[in-house]
Amino acid sequence: MVRDREGGVLDDVLLTAFPGPHSYTGEDVVEISCHGGVLVTQRVLERLLECGARGAEAGEFSLQAFLNGKMDLTQAEAVMDVISAQTELALKAAQHQLSGRIGEATEGLRGDLLEIVAQVEASIDFPEEDIDPETGAGLLRRLEDCGGRIAALLATAEQGRILREGVRTVIYGEPNVGKSSLLNVLLGYERAIVSEQAGTTRDTVEEVVNIGGIPVRLIDTAGMREATDDIERRGVERTRKHLAEADLILEVVDVGASQGVMLGEEQCKNAHRLLVLNKCDLARHADWIGAEGVAVSCVEETGMEELTAAIQEELALGATSWGQEAVAVNARHQDCLRRAGRALEVAREQLAHAASPEFAAVDLRIAMEAIGEVAGKVETEELLGEIFGRFCIGK
Repeated sequence: MVRDREGGVLDDVLLTAFPGPHSYTGEDVVEISCHGGVLVTQRVLERLLECGARGAEAGEFSLQAFLNGKMDLTQAEAVMDVISAQTELALKAAQHQLSGRIGEATEGLRGDLLEIVAQVEASIDFPEEDIDPETGAGLLRRLEDCGGRIAALLATAEQGRILREGVRTVIYGEPNVGKSSLLNVLLGYERAIVSEQAGTTRDTVEEVVNIGGIPVRLIDTAGMREATDDIERRGVERTRKHLAEADLILEVVDVGASQGVMLGEEQCKNAHRLLVLNKCDLARHADWIGAEGVAVSCVEETGMEELTAAIQEELALGATSWGQEAVAVNARHQDCLRRAGRALEVAREQLAHAASPEFAAVDLRIAMEAIGEVAGKVETEELLGEIFGRFCIGK
């Protein structure tokens, strides 16, 4: 029972004790479960603060769990990925990371590199014990194997970005071709204002839809035309910016009207592109007869299954390509792995060309330390502050 300072009852609560080191943080922890409701929770929390408790910092519990050896840095980061996962595949990838997959992979790499460093440094300390050619060739094979494992982890970075952020999908086209209508139909509810008046969409509208287990971030943009005022001009500028950053462009056209100005190859060079032939319930203009694209009608809501299937095929989002056991590294892991890969390649070249082993040893240690940063084996206060500062308060 929690009482206020005058002795009045605030709530009947349940206390659950988690003695260390078996708690989430590895420390002695007590959880207070009170009855639901914002007011009751707020009153109990205020009373605890009055009695000397303090509010937890962002990510403080996960930080303590990391510092107390309950999880490595990749697992701590996965806590937020689990919380923010928007699809089943994203959740599975986060859970694999939470179980320690990335940490295990990088620790295995670090262990192998440690053995290689020890062998190279032993040849420096004991020059009379020359590494014979067979041993030297074996050393190079081991370095190549480590490089291949780093490359395999780096190959998952794009999948990781998409699972965490979604496929950046720009809905593009001239005014009144049905861009906002397409957004609303794909979402299943009216998110954007639809009007026959050209230029209704002045700013971008973003929402996430689940397609094949992958979060697809739909971005409805202002219609491309000669702007009539400053607000519309800024909307068109934002459209161009989103086009440059897009993973996928859905170029929407009105098949009942003549063909206008289409996107050029230069505008689509960094993105996949699908032509969406909207208003297929109406008679086709001669310009669109025989055109290759996905035929839809936003009014009758037809062709949407074909469109989502085309998106999956265009982006190779099938379950077999993504897999059920995927380990997807994030941007921080990617940076560490790239630094390790570069250092490893330099060391391999030095050993292959019989350069001084001292130089190879330096680069091998750089690679080993960069790999260690992934799981937090070589951590700094600044690095920890950057990572845990993005967490929910307390988590």
